[in-house]
Amino acid sequence: MIPKGKLLIIGGKEDKDEPDSEMEKMNRDFIPQEILKLLIKSNDDRIEVITTASSEPESMVKTYNNIFNEIGFTNFDFLHFCEQQLHSDHYFKRIEAAKTVFFTGGDQNKICDELRQTAISDLLVQKYNNDEGFLIAGTSAGAMCMPKIIISQAVNGEAMLDCDIKLDYGLGLIDNCIIDTHFIHRGRFGRLTHSVILHPDHWGIGLGEDTALVIHDGNIAKCIGSGMVIMICAQDILQTNSQTVKHGEPIYAENLKVHILTDGCSINFKNGDFKAVIQ
Repeated sequence: MIPKGKLLIIGGKEDKDEPDSEMEKMNRDFIPQEILKLLIKSNDDRIEVITTASSEPESMVKTYNNIFNEIGFTNFDFLHFCEQQLHSDHYFKRIEAAKTVFFTGGDQNKICDELRQTAISDLLVQKYNNDEGFLIAGTSAGAMCMPKIIISQAVNGEAMLDCDIKLDYGLGLIDNCIIDTHFIHRGRFGRLTHSVILHPDHWGIGLGEDTALVIHDGNIAKCIGSGMVIMICAQDILQTNSQTVKHGEPIYAENLKVHILTDGCSINFKNGDFKAVIQ
């Protein structure tokens, strides 16, 4: 089944009109608030912002309330789910009526622990599959929670060790990739590579900050933003000790493939077709 909706996965630290932005100074392709403006097509469209990942939801509400008002959004509100709310008809109807659902950053495990295998999660999958124009967006942890398999915990070490990563089940909105965020700034190449070596039928998506992928038809992804997206493919690995390595020993891999996407580039997850920007 080809989903009728879209996903917008953001690497974190998307531009919120912050003063003296390094991205604005250095990158001539920088466009203020470019990514957040993709959340809706019309100001009449309803946005529900889910702050469940955050330990400081009040701060998230203040931040996004300010930037959404500055952009000109007029129809949005915030949800911080707890167990009682997940069974509330009122909150179910709010998600049901939304054109966009946006997950903020924080801890991806909090989102998955609260929402996974709930009526709300089922509703999101249903709307994503069946509703033309419906968008599920997430930044940082809000992006990492979307696939079937997520990085739950990991160590950013100098080597990939057999014991340094924990994978878990996510919301299951997309089943052929594993997502990591703040990818360049926080040096997360090793942990994402480790995850796709363990699951070679999945793409590893390393999202840079102020950078996003817009995914439509379930498999076609276009890069938007001022940074880059690193795509890691382990399908053609030749030699690796990932299945036989002893506890605490480093993992190696031969013939890992890496693609780099920048603004305007696109990739097809199904067949690997890469389309660059034509200057």
